[in-house]
Amino acid sequence: MGIFNKLFGRKSDVIDTPEKLAAYLGVGAESFTGRRVTPQSAMQLVTVFACIRVLSESVGMLPCKLMSDAGDMRRPAVDHPLYELLAIAPNGYMTSQEFWELVIACLGLRGNFYAYKVTVMGKVKELLPIDPGAVKPKLNDDWSVSYQVTFRDGTTDTFSQEKIWHVRTLTLDGLTGLNPVAYARQAIALGLATEEHGARLFKNGAVTSGVLQTEQKLEDKAFERLKEQFNDNQTGLTNAHKPMILEMGLDWKPIALNQEDSQFLETRKYQRDEICAIYRVPPHMIANLDRATFSNIEHQSMSFVSYSLVPYLTRIEHRVRIGLLEPKDRATHYAKFNAGALLRGDQKTRYESYGRGIQWGILSPNECRDMEDLNPRAGGDIYLTPTNMTTKPESTNAGN
Repeated sequence: MGIFNKLFGRKSDVIDTPEKLAAYLGVGAESFTGRRVTPQSAMQLVTVFACIRVLSESVGMLPCKLMSDAGDMRRPAVDHPLYELLAIAPNGYMTSQEFWELVIACLGLRGNFYAYKVTVMGKVKELLPIDPGAVKPKLNDDWSVSYQVTFRDGTTDTFSQEKIWHVRTLTLDGLTGLNPVAYARQAIALGLATEEHGARLFKNGAVTSGVLQTEQKLEDKAFERLKEQFNDNQTGLTNAHKPMILEMGLDWKPIALNQEDSQFLETRKYQRDEICAIYRVPPHMIANLDRATFSNIEHQSMSFVSYSLVPYLTRIEHRVRIGLLEPKDRATHYAKFNAGALLRGDQKTRYESYGRGIQWGILSPNECRDMEDLNPRAGGDIYLTPTNMTTKPESTNAGN
């Protein structure tokens, strides 16, 4: 059976069970709350979903280009076969945006991303993503790395680094990236538990909580009928504030919510901030504006690019250079994400910055026009030099 049939064939139930995931990570999926936390269940928590989405989509919309550094000139290596793979489409069914979003999602939920390298005459032509839960890396005695892949049909095979492209996050052994979900499972489980608590609270009718009281003894049949009638007609948000019909001397005694029930939203807010800290996503980017102001949001957004996205981008860029480029090209070619696209201000701020860049000879007019997706103009490639900053001023003693 060919590699493509194995990668994309019928999926088997033996792939990526919580037990295998926990064994592979060396940590359990159980939490103190009694919940099993896996990447799939973690994504059911709104905060985790929002953080992963913000990180993935932020990287996905950044252009990634293969650059050539020949001498003093750096330019896009459009003639290199890897350029189109990184910038346009890594395979026949994904765009580059979808691919980079998947890479970041895998890193944020699993700590590792794997792709099978389709090569033609030694050059990488396609990258086919593999489920991280189906790959087990191993450092061999000769310090080479091999990857055992469990395919969708249940069979396994072992590949060398020549066939597997591996991107990893923070690692303790130099080979396998740490899984954020596994190591933060207690915080995520608590968030899921408080979310479930809130859902159950409102399902049972948070407004009309109370007890039914009577001095008479209810027979079993009467008790079951009353219980069924009360659950059907009084509990739940749709039945809130409905009048109750009581008989046999029954009296309704409302009970106010206890402090734990009425303040559970505070617990949810705390868990939301804690999970944001795990992924280093500013709270305002997941619609938590409690501490946001007009002045600090800009700085938080800049910090998000510098300390949240750039570490991911740097890891990917280095793995492209080491894992996808041929050894002879590594000294002159490199991948580069344009993170500056996320730091662009409003039009007034950009144009003021361009003006200073042109004035001090840092940028040419055409370079500024290119940043605004405008066509170059004649004479726009000239760099200005302020007369008071020139290194060859005219002699001031010529008239003496």
